[in-house]
Amino acid sequence: MITCLSWFGPALACTLAPMLLSVVNRVKALVAGRNGQPLLQPYRDLARLLQKGAVYSETTSWVLPLATVVVLATALVALLLVPMGAVPAVIAFPGDFIVLAALLALNRVSLVLAALDTGSSLEGMGASRATQLAPLAEPALLLALAAVARLTGHLSLSGMFSQLSTAASWPVAPILFPVTLALVIVCLVENARLPVDDPDTHLELTMIHEGMVLDHSGPDLAIVQYAGTLKLWVLGSLVVGVVLPVTGAVGPVSLLVTVGGLIALAAGIGGLESTMARLRLRHVPRLLMGALVAAFLALVLVFR
Repeated sequence: MITCLSWFGPALACTLAPMLLSVVNRVKALVAGRNGQPLLQPYRDLARLLQKGAVYSETTSWVLPLATVVVLATALVALLLVPMGAVPAVIAFPGDFIVLAALLALNRVSLVLAALDTGSSLEGMGASRATQLAPLAEPALLLALAAVARLTGHLSLSGMFSQLSTAASWPVAPILFPVTLALVIVCLVENARLPVDDPDTHLELTMIHEGMVLDHSGPDLAIVQYAGTLKLWVLGSLVVGVVLPVTGAVGPVSLLVTVGGLIALAAGIGGLESTMARLRLRHVPRLLMGALVAAFLALVLVFR
């Protein structure tokens, strides 16, 4: 049942999503012994980019600005499909987790098309690498959510996580552990974080996501960066919903727990990026295969 809290969740996400990126960068700075940037720096960067004009190369067509809008639109619609703990999503129906996976795929395809539209060899390289990883990330996400659907007996994300919130118990822990592992890996891959991709580099031999947005500027770059924070919120909410199924929680408490879990997840990502290097590109598919195997194992355990 959709309530006012259901709409409050996406509104909260649209407001606080850039803060997750700030937490990641702040933790990395603290581990490195630096003061780090202010917590509001991502908001300032977005405002600065929105005040600039967009510059397009001569080879760019209408595809790039349209694809940029699609990237933001898919992230916003995905946000409406994901519940925040026991608080149901704005849009909930049986099989909505499949639509969520399709929206994330469309988000990625739009970035790839925008990169190819520029005619840049570096952006084409980043697009090629992104499409190489997608066929492994999407099945892992679907299998992990299918395992949760089988465990809870619900085919909608809102039903899944509300059931986990009201029936959390130790017997389901062996199933939720591989699900969590798969979702965390997919979250890192989809958001171009270490050890899969380094968001702080512009070296052509290593970049994936940054390579696809080299020709984005001004408002286009701001939209892509903001949509990226929304996607981190969406996938992070799935992880938090599995890790922190709050038993008997009411709506406001569930919202606070989810937000706190997302901040903790962002801090964990920052700590992870501070302690390990980027994997070699040929090793990344092995990591995704590990996520796929973990999700499949969870599905097997559910059907036992």
